[in-house]
Amino acid sequence: MHGGALAGWLLMALCAVSGAYCLLRTRTGTPQERGTARGEALMGFGMAAMAVPAAVLTLPEWTWAVYGAVFGAAALRALRSARRGAHHLHHLVGSLAMVYMAVAMAPGAAGAGGHTGHGAAAGGAGGIPLLTGMLLLYYALYVLRAAGHLIPAGTGVASFAGGSTEGVVRGGGGVVGRGVGGVVGSGVGGGAVGGGTELTMACRLTMGIAMFAMLLTL
Repeated sequence: MHGGALAGWLLMALCAVSGAYCLLRTRTGTPQERGTARGEALMGFGMAAMAVPAAVLTLPEWTWAVYGAVFGAAALRALRSARRGAHHLHHLVGSLAMVYMAVAMAPGAAGAGGHTGHGAAAGGAGGIPLLTGMLLLYYALYVLRAAGHLIPAGTGVASFAGGSTEGVVRGGGGVVGRGVGGVVGSGVGGGAVGGGTELTMACRLTMGIAMFAMLLTL
């Protein structure tokens, strides 16, 4: 990768773990939720493969055509499902971004001096600066929004004494936690901290950060 092999391995690991978690989510939930999880798993594993450092493994030239076909089909599917919710629009943007990166990093995309490395090929992989900038802005805003949703809200402390904390945390429905030496609070969306909702959002946040990092190298 442009930022070094270590950065490439880190991105690959994060995307692979996110993809694996999304794959596990396909076993539960409603049909719509399982479909969303499948799309996110495809995105995670696709990004993991693209992030492998080029010095370690150079993908065959036809791989980029496969990437374009697979994520082009995913984009069409997301477009058909867009009326069901805004998150499908995010899938549409992500799928189109993958197609864009595959085209930009394909051999010859940057001209005679272009690189054939993948996973954020070393500087000059190609790409349209304006389009790359728009995608970077989108993912920067998405990451900030997703991170904001992970911050617990409505917590408070009643008193501090002798280095210990003793208080009552009150939410919309009354007392939700009490303790000495710490505060027990509610998580995002009313669920417990570390629950399924938070893990799903953390997974999406991770993939958003990874997409931003990969776009930076175009």
